[in-house]
Amino acid sequence: MPLIKQIIIALSEFLLLDKFGRKVLQFFAGLGESSMLLYRSVKNLRYIVRDRYLIVEQMSIVGVNSIPLVVVTASFAGMVAAVQAGYQLEDFGSPSMFLGSSTSRAIVIELAPVLTGLVLAGRFGASIAAEIGTMKVTEQIDALETMAIDPIRYLATPRIIAGIVMMPILIIFADLIAMSGSLFIGYTTMDVSPQAFFASVEKFMVLRDVLSGLLKALMFGGSTALIGCYVGFATEGGAEGVGMATIRAFVLSSAAILVNDYIVASVILL
Repeated sequence: MPLIKQIIIALSEFLLLDKFGRKVLQFFAGLGESSMLLYRSVKNLRYIVRDRYLIVEQMSIVGVNSIPLVVVTASFAGMVAAVQAGYQLEDFGSPSMFLGSSTSRAIVIELAPVLTGLVLAGRFGASIAAEIGTMKVTEQIDALETMAIDPIRYLATPRIIAGIVMMPILIIFADLIAMSGSLFIGYTTMDVSPQAFFASVEKFMVLRDVLSGLLKALMFGGSTALIGCYVGFATEGGAEGVGMATIRAFVLSSAAILVNDYIVASVILL
């Protein structure tokens, strides 16, 4: 019995290590494949003028169609930031001197980029994976290749460019909306005048705060579009595979956003 027990334990440990090893290999294989996808997309930048209509169409899908969602997300993010800042500043007396600076820096550095990125990962990244995945399982991508049309150039490059270009614009818009929401809460519930609010912003806000948020936006947009394209091209298994690809794209994009957030914060803000 002890020998059988040891064999079972050793076998279970082996199976766990084997499963873990497979996951590690799959991760690095996916990282390599996504890097090659990015490389091929960058090579297609020489066709950017010729493919401008495809790029503008994707920019409209990413940017203009996402504005209502960004407005709702940013408005409540700014109002929540103001409520939390007012609560924490009660111990220091009147919040009027620091409400603007505390909320605006939190919004510009962290709240607006991350929340907007996560929301668009669910809308934009998952949509890319679903679109390209559907084309993959219905053999439309094979048809493009048969007609000598590069699927990377036609499908991936416009979406990656649109994500990189439009994400910073949307996040700047989200910054303004969130700060307006914060000002509204400060003015209506804490008697913080707009003059005091913006004076605090001007006094404590620095250029590095804005640049860190914009750098995060570039990385978030590029990684979300790249992951959506990669997952879409790797889709298999019909309708069920498309559904799994959509979930996978959102999960991977969200994780990439948080990792990139930490990297930028460590490099710029520390």
